[in-house]
Amino acid sequence: MTLYHFSEEAGIRVFEPRVAPNTVETVPLVWAIHHDRQMMYFTPRDCPRACFWPGELTTQEDLTRWFGNVDARMVIAIESRWFDRLRTATLYRYTMPEVSFSPRGDGSGHWVSTETVVPSAVEPMTDLLGALTASDIELRITPSLIELWKGVIQSSLQFSGTRLRNAEGWSTVDWDAIPLGAHASVPTP
Repeated sequence: MTLYHFSEEAGIRVFEPRVAPNTVETVPLVWAIHHDRQMMYFTPRDCPRACFWPGELTTQEDLTRWFGNVDARMVIAIESRWFDRLRTATLYRYTMPEVSFSPRGDGSGHWVSTETVVPSAVEPMTDLLGALTASDIELRITPSLIELWKGVIQSSLQFSGTRLRNAEGWSTVDWDAIPLGAHASVPTP
């Protein structure tokens, strides 16, 4: 098993636990992602993205609706205004030692540590679009993530949303009024 942390900053020597801004978490954490889900981070850091995939509780109706003609294990959707940045951004993939990490337990592939973590390696990623297309995912480019995300969180799919607070029109939606589906979790802002 390999865990990663992605950043647009090169040369981070130590990751200190912290409470991320705009989160429901209150415990300082260092975050990592399992290698099987790392493609959810092959975008610029602040790029809002909606990631979803079938899980054990996914109904046949939702599988047909969302993946009926999709030959990919996951869909990652970003807004069109981020496409040029996706093509030109450089990320740094930090390999994280597993020893202090534990899984979040929500099926998203996120792992957390309450301890200071020293990465064991770092490598630049300069072709994010190429990395995404080589990852057995479908990349969707859409003007807005709002309606797509509403549908995803009301479905029986598994999902992970990152930096959604940066999505066009996000703050105009009453997200508390949207009923959640089978994999109910608080959408990551």
